[in-house]
Amino acid sequence: MLLADVSLHPSTADLPGSAALQSIANGIASWALIGTLIALLLGAGLWAVGSHTQNAHQSMAGRRAVVTALVAAVLIGAAPALINFFFKTGLSVS
Repeated sequence: MLLADVSLHPSTADLPGSAALQSIANGIASWALIGTLIALLLGAGLWAVGSHTQNAHQSMAGRRAVVTALVAAVLIGAAPALINFFFKTGLSVS
């Protein structure tokens, strides 16, 4: 017995509420970017205070916070492209 072939073609126009869901995703991304900005500012401040007071642990924590915030911002910005890339890669599997 042969199984029927199935296909997948995502569309934001096919279900009601898709525009609202897209708006929610955009809002969450905005909040995430604001969070990374706050983390970057706090990390930079921690790094500066730690360096000024010769506190190596505090300075390292600040550096880690800055790098983490920058990586998070890159991932947030690249998220749609990454999702689309892996979805298209998955579609090419046969």
